[in-house]
Amino acid sequence: MTELQWSRPAAGREPAAAALLAWLADADAPRLCVVTGSAGSGKSALLAWLIAHGTREGVQRERRVHGFVPLAGQTALTTAWTLAEQLSVAARTPGELAAALAADKRRTVIVLPELHAAEDPGHVTELALLLLELPHVRLIVEARGDTSEAQTLSAAHSAVMDLDQAQWTDPERYATWAATRPTHRHTAPEGPTDDIDLDDPAAVCAADPWQVSIRYERSGDGHGGLRAAWLRAGASLTREQTPADRAVVLQAALGDDADPRLPERLAGLAAGSAWQVVWRRVRGDVRPPWPGPARALSSGRGALVVADHQGTVRLLAETDASPLGRLPEPVHQARAVAATPDGDVLVLDAQGILHTRRSPSAPRATGLSALLDDGPTLLDRLLEAAGARLAGSAKALAFSDGLLTIGDATGRVHAFAEADAEPGSFAVRLHEAEVTALAALRLTVSEDGPGIPLIYSGGDDGTVRAWSPAAEPLGSPVRSRPCPVTALAAATTDTGPVLAIGWADGLVEHHTLDEDGMVRTYWPGAPVHSLALTGAGTLLVGTDETLVCLRPA
Repeated sequence: MTELQWSRPAAGREPAAAALLAWLADADAPRLCVVTGSAGSGKSALLAWLIAHGTREGVQRERRVHGFVPLAGQTALTTAWTLAEQLSVAARTPGELAAALAADKRRTVIVLPELHAAEDPGHVTELALLLLELPHVRLIVEARGDTSEAQTLSAAHSAVMDLDQAQWTDPERYATWAATRPTHRHTAPEGPTDDIDLDDPAAVCAADPWQVSIRYERSGDGHGGLRAAWLRAGASLTREQTPADRAVVLQAALGDDADPRLPERLAGLAAGSAWQVVWRRVRGDVRPPWPGPARALSSGRGALVVADHQGTVRLLAETDASPLGRLPEPVHQARAVAATPDGDVLVLDAQGILHTRRSPSAPRATGLSALLDDGPTLLDRLLEAAGARLAGSAKALAFSDGLLTIGDATGRVHAFAEADAEPGSFAVRLHEAEVTALAALRLTVSEDGPGIPLIYSGGDDGTVRAWSPAAEPLGSPVRSRPCPVTALAAATTDTGPVLAIGWADGLVEHHTLDEDGMVRTYWPGAPVHSLALTGAGTLLVGTDETLVCLRPA
């Protein structure tokens, strides 16, 4: 493909521009380039030229800019939120941003203009150095040469371009540019305003979210619980959205130690949003207790199955998340769970091994029926067939009405179902990368028929595909985005079949599968690990900080 044309930079900066492009293409160059110089030397104009050209569709790989944040008035936290959105990852803190980028080894070029004008230049410098620890990340940072931050960055293994030096300018073109330059000087953006009532949920939901974020970050007051909730979900709240949608996200992030009037006030402000918050559980809650990071979720028999980061599997009431017990034995590094109608719980661990646990609330056979039913169950036979086929290579799991579905690292999806009293199996490759999530349901065709099994598969390749065993999969994805799928859920609800998709950038999509095909979205602000749908139509969203139950409005 022919390289896109690049215009000349302003102010006679052709030598500096050529050096920047050469630095980007030089694999042996330091991965940090510090652009310095005195006020008015043209640093911002040079980087604006690079960003404008480097972010165009189809630009040459060695010249592409993947993320940029004009730092004037920004903090390290708001800078991390902006970069996370641009780079299609979910991150609430600088550390989470670095962790998300560490998991994706693709070359990433980030430009950070105007470090000297940041709200907290020292902490933003720390963020830049943290990102620089990742070997696939390249950084261009603009800072005035007389600042301590410029000195700190220059002291790192970096390339330094001082625009006060004559070598970076074509003098004739600079003179021509200077003769037509406006005489007024650019003024720095104003800092955070003090006219937002941080105790008033209506005020913070309607105000400039970036100003609210910085004000809360600097405040030493809890503001009735609003501050903690805002900073917990801020990566979502700063997105372009209505005050009503912002109220939903803020309510979902409230801890139980917040002012008890706030949930009702926020629910009122959320009128007109696509969602209503039914209940929420936040890290630190005690009434009822927070169940821990929701790394995996499933719904069945009126209970939620929640697996945390330590492999403890808890049972919660669907109606209010009150605890119903836990499975007797944890499963180390549980990555997926599936509840069965008979009360069994399937747990898939990080090594690809399937475990079966019996729910303590499930009915147990007694007397004569226990003696007659002592042979292997349908589930036992399906698990035996799956174990013989996959032998520890499973990456994703779903179970629905006698259909066991497993995804593997090669992008293949395996379905196991009993036919003529013998387990039958089907397999098809649906993805170009690892299967990351599965969901299954049966579409009702007639009142007497068993329904059509339908499997949804999400992959690391950023696609969601549909497949019915014994039939050819759909030729095109149901959904495709430029980031991996992290969670799926599907169910036949009181209002019809529904599919929910969680993405690596923190987006949750709720698709109704009937004729209207309505799509609702929700951004919790944190990485989405798990989803579940109940027969009543509610959606459960699990992160490391929250477990939220939402009802479509």
